[in-house]
Formats: sequence, structure tokens, C-alpha cells
Amino acid sequence: MIGRSIAIVLIAAGAAQAQDLSVNENTVAACFDSAPRDAGVPGCVGDASNQCQTQPGGSSTIGIVGCLQAETAVWDRFLNREYKATRAQVDQFDSGQPPVSEALLTAQRAWIAFRDAECSLAYERNRGGTIRSVAAAFCLMRMTAQRSLELRDMRGGL
Repeated sequence: MIGRSIAIVLIAAGAAQAQDLSVNENTVAACFDSAPRDAGVPGCVGDASNQCQTQPGGSSTIGIVGCLQAETAVWDRFLNREYKATRAQVDQFDSGQPPVSEALLTAQRAWIAFRDAECSLAYERNRGGTIRSVAAAFCLMRMTAQRSLELRDMRGGL
């Protein structure tokens, strides 16, 4: 379940998407492809969002949140792709009790709850200003990018 503050960020992002803000998916893909294994969050995370913010309407608070959300959507597609690939690899070789795939699912669900709580915290820590929506949206983007890379890297160690 998405926290109340995260839902506010998503509503703001929806308003920005109405302004036709978009990110270059190839920029995000290049970041994903060039990220070294087990290196954490690469500096290129956010590049597509930064480019988006140069579009008309992209530099307002709503625009910035919309650009961050647009990049997050790309990272989320990568995350889902990497989760499915990791799960397929685990399922192919799994003979444990309980299966590793169940542990992976449990971990993924826990990670989603952690991400939502962490980004709600980022939102709440910035009370009193519109920066709170930017902080929460940035948190969602960064954590989603990081998890997609973790899932990719996990397959090398299975």
C-alpha cells in the first residue's frame, strides 16, 4: 500500500504529465547498461529527469516532480524486467525448501514497503515547503533505480 504522502507525490506528478513532460528512455537505458556490478547508485541516475526539466514547464515544482516521476517509471519497468529475469533464473535451478523464489518474493515485498516508508519519511522531513514533493519523488526514483540494479546483479551470484 502506498503511503499518503507518496500518493500526494503521484498526484502532483499526474498534473505535470498533463503538461506532456517526458524523459528520454535511452538515457535511462544507457545509465542502466553502463552501471558497474555491485557499485551502488551510479551518478547517471537522474540525468533523464534533469534533461526533462529543461522542457517548458519542467522547472516548476510540479514539473520537476513530473520529470522525476517519468524517470522513475522507466526505472520501474527495468525493475520489473530484472525481477522477472531473476525469478526465472531462481525457478530454473531451485530445489530448496522453501524455494529461493519464495524468499525473493518476500524480500521484494519487504523492499516495496521499505521504499514507500523511506520516501514518506523524505516527504515528512521537508514539511513547510514544496520541496517535500521533490524530495519524495527523488527518493522513489533513486531507490527504484538502485533496486533494479541490485536485481540485475543478484543473478550473477545465484
